[in-house]
Amino acid sequence: MKITLVAACALVDADGRVLVAQRPEGKALAGLWEFPGGKVEAGERPEQTLIRELHEELGITVKEECLAPLTFASYGYADFHLLMPLWICRRWDGPVSALEHSALKWLRPSKLRDIPMPPADEPLIPALIDLLGP
Repeated sequence: MKITLVAACALVDADGRVLVAQRPEGKALAGLWEFPGGKVEAGERPEQTLIRELHEELGITVKEECLAPLTFASYGYADFHLLMPLWICRRWDGPVSALEHSALKWLRPSKLRDIPMPPADEPLIPALIDLLGP
């Protein structure tokens, strides 16, 4: 089975809320809420992927030293296995905008369980609650 590496980021605001983005219509898992990020391209480090993806998806600039690894998810979909490390980022430049998603929300970590998320994203929630509190 093919393994796909996807880097994800939990942007955390000054109030300890986490950003989630709604997958747009026409994409797999449309309408579900996810942590921003994307597939790691050949020759790219996951941190580089996040810097690129956060700029493309949200219009923000992130420096590598502002990314801190937190946890990862390993999830088997029907046709591939997803390995998804999650980084925390508390500092970035520019306003956060939904450039590729239907909508954005800032939520307390415990409220992440109240929204529909892809099954691979759900195992990341407990680590965020442990780090940031409910």
